[in-house]
Amino acid sequence: MIEILNPAEVARAKETGAVVAEILQTLKSRSTVGTNLLEIDQWAKAMIHRAGAVSCYVDYAPSFGNGPFGHYICTGVNDAVLHGLPRDYTLADGDLLTLDLAVSKEGLAADAAISFIVGDSKPAGSVAMIDATERALRAGIAAVGPGARIGDISYAIGSVLSEAGYPVNTQFGGHGIGSTMHQDPHVPNTGRPGRGYKLRPGLLLALEPWVMEDTAELVTDADGWTLRSATGCLTAHTEHTIAITEDGADILTLPVSKAGGHVKVPGVVA
Repeated sequence: MIEILNPAEVARAKETGAVVAEILQTLKSRSTVGTNLLEIDQWAKAMIHRAGAVSCYVDYAPSFGNGPFGHYICTGVNDAVLHGLPRDYTLADGDLLTLDLAVSKEGLAADAAISFIVGDSKPAGSVAMIDATERALRAGIAAVGPGARIGDISYAIGSVLSEAGYPVNTQFGGHGIGSTMHQDPHVPNTGRPGRGYKLRPGLLLALEPWVMEDTAELVTDADGWTLRSATGCLTAHTEHTIAITEDGADILTLPVSKAGGHVKVPGVVA
């Protein structure tokens, strides 16, 4: 299903996006050396409930997972890149942590992910990988405009990732979002420009460049959910929910600045 929202619905979705962004930034600040992944999950649960929102993950049971997810946030450490099931693991200095969160509020969902390094260590490889996913996301958003198609977004994302030297996996990528978390259209992280569904104002997309350092092959963890790099290499994942507008894209999951406005991303509406 491809869902097109009216302006009032997009405004409500932006409120949901602000909840997602605030929770992720708070969790990032709390996720220090010695923090347990299960603590992060409980913090997320409490903040979701305080915001009057509902988790999109707890009861989520798609065909690629092992029953209901049962947790409130995806937590991926180092080689775990997608659908990271929170577990009894204590974060160490230099760990590359990915937090992926989706919630629904007043019937509309938003989805975002951030990757960052825990502690004081800043391994060059980790920094470069996170930077590549963030640049790819900016490029994908900047590709949105009048007459643009899904393939234009995919091409922009894939070009950045490939030029940075990372293999690109197309099994999982971005997706439509709205009254439910996962909808059509699928947005691969590489593609051909000018191809695919033509973007329409009111369409919401969750764009999510993710990479693995030296492979495009995923393996599923014994927990039935966590997807890891087949070689055990490091991974990174960045995601925003955007709304297609008449002349570009509005990012719904940007963190709010201290001044109360949204952080500006060059070339896009915020």
